[in-house]
Order: sequence, then C-alpha cells, then structure tokens
Amino acid sequence: MTRSSKNKGSWSSRLWKLYFAGLAAVIIFMFCIGAGWLGYMPDIRELEDPRTTLATEIYSEDGVILGKIYLKEDRTNIEYSDIPPHMVEALIATEDARFRKHSGIDFRSIIRAVAKLGRDGGGSTISQQLAKNLFHTQDKPKTKLGRILQKLKEWIIAVRLEKRYSKNEIITMYFNTVPWGNSFGIKSAASTYFNKNVSDLKLEEAAVLVGMLRAPTIYNPKNHPEAATRVRNVVLNQMEKYDYLTESNCDSIKNLQLKIDYRFTSHNQGAATYLREYIRQWLKSWCREHNVDMYKDGLKVFTTIDSRMQNYAENAVHNHMRELQDDFFAETKRSKVMPWRNPDAMWKEDENYIRKHIPHTPQYLAWKKNGMPVAEIDIKMKEPVPMTVFSWKGSIDTMMSPIDSLRYYKQFYQTGFMAMNPKTGHIKAWVGGIDHTYFQYDHVNKNATRQVGSTFKPIVYARAVEDQIIQPCEVIPTSPVTFVSEDGTTWTPENSSDIKSKELPIYDCLKHSINTCMARVMKRMEPNSPMKVKDFSDKLGIDTRKFMPYPSICLGTMDISVYEMVGAYSAFCNDGVWTEPIFITRIEDKNGNVLEEFVPKTEVAMNKQTAYVMTRMLQKVPQGGTATRLATKYGIGWPVGGKTGTTQDNSDGWFMGISPDLVAGCWVGCEDRQVHFRSTAKGQGANTALPIYALFMKAVLNDKSIRISRSDFEKPDIEFTIETDCTKYVQPKNPNESREPVPGLPDYR
Repeated sequence: MTRSSKNKGSWSSRLWKLYFAGLAAVIIFMFCIGAGWLGYMPDIRELEDPRTTLATEIYSEDGVILGKIYLKEDRTNIEYSDIPPHMVEALIATEDARFRKHSGIDFRSIIRAVAKLGRDGGGSTISQQLAKNLFHTQDKPKTKLGRILQKLKEWIIAVRLEKRYSKNEIITMYFNTVPWGNSFGIKSAASTYFNKNVSDLKLEEAAVLVGMLRAPTIYNPKNHPEAATRVRNVVLNQMEKYDYLTESNCDSIKNLQLKIDYRFTSHNQGAATYLREYIRQWLKSWCREHNVDMYKDGLKVFTTIDSRMQNYAENAVHNHMRELQDDFFAETKRSKVMPWRNPDAMWKEDENYIRKHIPHTPQYLAWKKNGMPVAEIDIKMKEPVPMTVFSWKGSIDTMMSPIDSLRYYKQFYQTGFMAMNPKTGHIKAWVGGIDHTYFQYDHVNKNATRQVGSTFKPIVYARAVEDQIIQPCEVIPTSPVTFVSEDGTTWTPENSSDIKSKELPIYDCLKHSINTCMARVMKRMEPNSPMKVKDFSDKLGIDTRKFMPYPSICLGTMDISVYEMVGAYSAFCNDGVWTEPIFITRIEDKNGNVLEEFVPKTEVAMNKQTAYVMTRMLQKVPQGGTATRLATKYGIGWPVGGKTGTTQDNSDGWFMGISPDLVAGCWVGCEDRQVHFRSTAKGQGANTALPIYALFMKAVLNDKSIRISRSDFEKPDIEFTIETDCTKYVQPKNPNESREPVPGLPDYR
C-alpha cells in the first residue's frame, strides 16, 4: 500500500472518529440538558400534569362571572370543545402550518428561518411555544449561550409533550397559557377584548387575538386599532394561503371594520367590587384550612348574588349619591364654612379638624416611618404633587398637596347597601361604597358599624309585642317619661319636633318615629328592659357586646352594621325566624369537584304572630309617615314596609325596607361623624338613604325576569291574640281594666 493511500485511510478514519465523537458529545450534551444537569427541566410527572397559575373565579347565582382573584395572571382554563374551529385554524396557519405533521420540532421551518434570517417567521412550533409558556420563567437569558441552551430545552420539552399529549390537547394547553397583555389564556382574552365566551368568537375576532400573539402591546386592538387591523389581515391571508379560507371570504372579512367591546376588570373595577374584596379576605383563612391557593388553583366560588339586582343596586347608589354630593357641596358653598362641625356648636367650623387628621394620613405615616423630621413633613404636606382624584364626573388628573387632598376627600358622602332573601339568607346585592378604586373601606360588612338611630325602634317594639305588653292599635300618651337609674340619675327623652296629639296608636308612634312613645313602651318592659332588648337583639344576629345597659338603647344609640340590621329585619318577613345572611353557596376546584357547601344558621327569634304584626306596623311608615316619599316621589305602592333613621346632628342616615321576598338596608354618611349636612331636611335618612332603596326596588320590580313576590305578606294560619285591625280593637282604660272601642281611630286593617 502506498503512502498516499495510507494517508487517505488515516484521514478518513479520523473524520469518522471525529464525527462519532461529535455525535456522542451532542447526545451527552442533550442528555445532560434533558436530565436537568444544566438547569431546571420538568420531570415526567410535571409533564403529565403541567400546572399553570389559574385565577379564582367568582360567580353570581345566575351564572355571571362577577370577577376573579389573581396575583399576576388572570388565567382560566377551557376545553378544546370550547374553541371554535376557525380559531384553531387561524393559529396553525399563522404560527405553525405543519403542526399536524411534525413531532414537536419542525426542522424544515428551522432551516427556512436560518436561511432567511427570520424574515418569513421563526422556527418555533406551537409545541415549543407551549413548552416555553409552561416551564420557563419570564426572565430571558442574557447571553447567547443562555438563549441557545433555553432553545434546546424547549426542543426536548416539546418532543416530550408530543409523546404524552394529542395535538388537540397541545392546542388547548397553548390557548390556556399564552398571554394577551394583561389577560392570560384565551378565555380571559375573549372576555376582555370582546366581552364574549370563546365559543362565540367570530372569525375576524379570532384573527385579531391570534395576531396579537406576535406582540400583545403593539397589536393591542384597544390602544392600536390600526396595527391590530393590519395583523388581523395578515392572519386572514395566512388562512387563505393554507386553504382554510377562500379568496373571496378572505377579502370580505378583511374589509370589515375592527370592533371590540373592551371590558378589562381589575380588582377595583367591575361588578360587586366590595364583596369581591370581602370574599378575597374571607378566603385567606378558608384556603389555609383546605390547603389550597386561591391565586393559583383555579377555584370557583359561587355566590348568592343576583347579577341583575347587583347592577340595579350599584346604579341606585351611583345616581343618588352623585346628586346628594352636589347638594352637600352646594350647602357648604352657601354657608361659606367647611362642613366639619364644631362639636359644641354645630353651626361653626372646627378649625382644628384637618390638623387633627394630618398625622393619620398614609403620606405622613410613611415619611415619619422613614425618619423624616416633623417640621419637614409639615412642609411636604403643603407641596402640590401630581395625583389622580375621584369625582362623580370621572377621575381627575391634577396637582394637589396631600393636605388639600385630605381636605377634599373628607367632604365625600359614603354609603353601604345590602339586600337579601329573608327566607334563604342569600345576599342578593352588596354595595360597600361609592367607588372601590378610591374608597376601599366596606360599609356593609359586620365590622363596619355606625349609629342606627330610629331603625332600631322596630326591634324594641317587636320585643314588647312578643311579650304582649303592647298591641299596634293601642293608644298611648305622647308626653315624656322619665327613667331613674340606680345611682339616681335621670333620663327623659324628647321628640325632635312638637307632637300635636296628646296620644297616638302604637301604629302611629312607629309611623312618625315618636321618641316619647318609644320610651313609654320601654318603660313598660321594666324591670331590666335594656337587658330584655339586648337578649332579643342577640337572637336577631346582632353583636350586642358593645350595648350599654341603659334605656337609651331604645332610640338606637348603639353602632350596628348594615349586614346585621338587614339580617335582623329579615326575621319579620320569615315567620320570626332569623336566618344568617350568607354570600357563598359552594366552592369548587378547577375540575368542578365541590370542596364545601354553605348553609345559613337559623334561630327562632320571635313567634309568627309577632313577626306578622311587625310587618303590618312597618307597612304604615310609607303611608304618610317618615317614609312617605317612597310612595309620593318614587311611586312605590306595592306592600312594602320600612323604617327611616337619622342620628344626632344628621351624622348618619338610614333606611330599612321589607317586602315578602326581599329585605334591604342602607346607611349614608361621611367618613367622620363630624362632617354632615346642617339641614335636617337634607341630612335625614328619608333624604340620604331611602332614595337608594327606592331606586333599587323600583328597578327590581320592573324587571319581569326577576322572580319576586308582588303580593302582600301572608298572614300565618294560627290563632291570633293580637288585633291588627283597629276597627275591631277595644282600648283598655288601663292595662288592668276592661277594653272599650276607641272612637275616631284611623282604619289600620
């Protein structure tokens, strides 16, 4: 053998050795990547159950999504059957035309991408993109070697995904994990940009969303409609190219104008924002007990809320509170005095009010925590800074100092409104304030208590009726009565205005909210009348730990929440049975398995006769009483009842309303009790709170799709020992004497 042939054989052998060595190196390198020795790689179990961050969904009783709970990703999964075929075709035509033919890696596309430097698209398959979405962090590698390593990982994961899942399952997982700006997953994107379910998306809408995948910010149809239209048409062209569309269909759809129905919902926006936040806080402890994560595990929370009633309640609050605020600003402007009243002289301004509240502001506390000297803080509190502030005409971008911001926000009236079904305990509407973005304190929940005033009187009357101390037709004096305590001090309540009649039926006492009559009834309940009222309130679900054992509680001097008051009044409409107000019926996991169901607590608070008598008494209040405008101004004439409440200096306005199937309560007032209307005509509950109930009920009863009783309260089939028809009632000369007919009494049947 010649030296030349020997050299050729030697070079050939070396090349083969080099080839096999290189091949072995590549195999070893890929094995090391696949084994996770060169960075995280998901194991087989993770591939079989790829966990994504799923938002908790909050549903209304009638199946509407009220909102979601999530940290960073608003994501909810769907099934392949929910995705319209044209959406799948649009994705494949645009992102991976050979998707049905490859096994995770499309080498033809890779060669094309390298040869044309990516001008005709990249080489990543849908499977590779899914691998990136599922198993890589959002932090991009900073070096070329890191980017190459990540790409190789995606190849391996993509192949493994293809082995374990069908093509349709991969498509489904892809749509469930891909981000569309602030929305993650196709279900959230369809809801955000088109206010639709995924299955209802039209072809042109699907094309918009698929086009957004190239660059969600650049092709956002809300912010960049022209760019979104261009990329939509690119997607349609791709669908025509791969025979998913005919040329004529493609051209006709491309000529359509871009239309969106943008409904992005943040934690501070959308329906039932205050209740959603209350549920989020409530879920913290529930999730700890059940070892689930409300931000990741895709819980489904089914509430008792009726989305229609919730909408009517929010509209009622918005429409009335906007007008009420205008009246309040107008009164302040006329008086030329700021509305924070001097406690010792209501007609004067408390000049120290703002100064007292400055140390409690978030800005002051933050600066103080960082060690800033008080003198410097005082200067910074007066320096204007850019901020966005609330107004009933919309958010306002302005320059305002923190101290001026404090002065501005302290003048706003707040509210809390709740409605429930008295028989089931299901809360149907919950509005905790005027705007959750700017005022996040919830004025409905059990911890948000305010002085209830005369709305507490029916509870006292109910205890007296239960003990058969009074009857509604009975006539009692309107003159003052004095209570003497053990230490010799006295209390003699008076009426807010002069009462012309020297005596009135109990019906009229409640109807016109006569303090002296209420006090007389309380006097009859002695001894220990405050404890009797307290014990009765306990049965009605009211937290009485702060009740003071004084007769003045009969006038509602204590603080109670809207939640508790609505629950208490529900017993009048439910044969005397108090039913705990609840807001959740059940919680399911992401697969629809029920984790827990909720049933309200109940307690018999009074007998059926007492409950029915109280509904009759409360029905008189809108008939010429303190709630007259319910009928005269708002035209509500069906058998509803209610009670107004106004506390000292008009600091709190209340209205409680009852009907056979719905009990509602409303509180209105400023954040601080020192801030209020000067005029009782404007500041009383009949003007501040009653209109919200009236607007709500009018809308509810006009909505024929809401099944709610429009008939009178049903009289229980029992033997009555209390007469509610005053034409048949016999008035005793005194409690121990015989009764005789009372001439001239109103016809209170």
